[in-house]
Amino acid sequence: MKKAAAVPRLLLGLIFVFFGANHLHAFLPSGPPPTGPAGEFMHAFMVTHYSFIVGLCEVIPGLLLLINRFVPLALLILGPVIVNILLVGFLMAPMGLPAGIVVAVLWAVVFWQVRSAFAGVFRARAGLPVNGGTAGPIH
Repeated sequence: MKKAAAVPRLLLGLIFVFFGANHLHAFLPSGPPPTGPAGEFMHAFMVTHYSFIVGLCEVIPGLLLLINRFVPLALLILGPVIVNILLVGFLMAPMGLPAGIVVAVLWAVVFWQVRSAFAGVFRARAGLPVNGGTAGPIH
C-alpha cells in the first residue's frame, strides 16, 4: 500500500521537474505561439523572464516530492502554480486545461495523504502565545 500511495507523489514530482526544467532551458519543441490574449500573456511571460521564476517554483518542489522530503512545503509552493495553470486554461488557452486538471487531481491526492501537516491552517482561531511565548491550546 505504501508503494501505491507514493505513485501520485512521484508522478506529480516528475511532471513538475520535467516541465519546470523546460522553463529553465527550453528543450521541448514548441508549436506556433498562441494568438490573442494567450499570446500576449506568453510573450510577457518570456520577455520578463518570469518563466525562469516559475520554472524554479516547479523544479524545486518537484525534486522535494521525488525525494519525499518537505512534501507539505512542496505542495504549498505548487498550489499557486497549479491555480495559474488552471486559470490560463479556463481564461485563455483551453487546450492546456486537461493537463491542469491532471496535476490538480494529483496535487489533491498527495495533499490528502499529508493533510495532517496542514491542520493548523484550517483552524478558525489561532492560539495566542502564553507562558513565555509558547502557543497554548486551541479552543
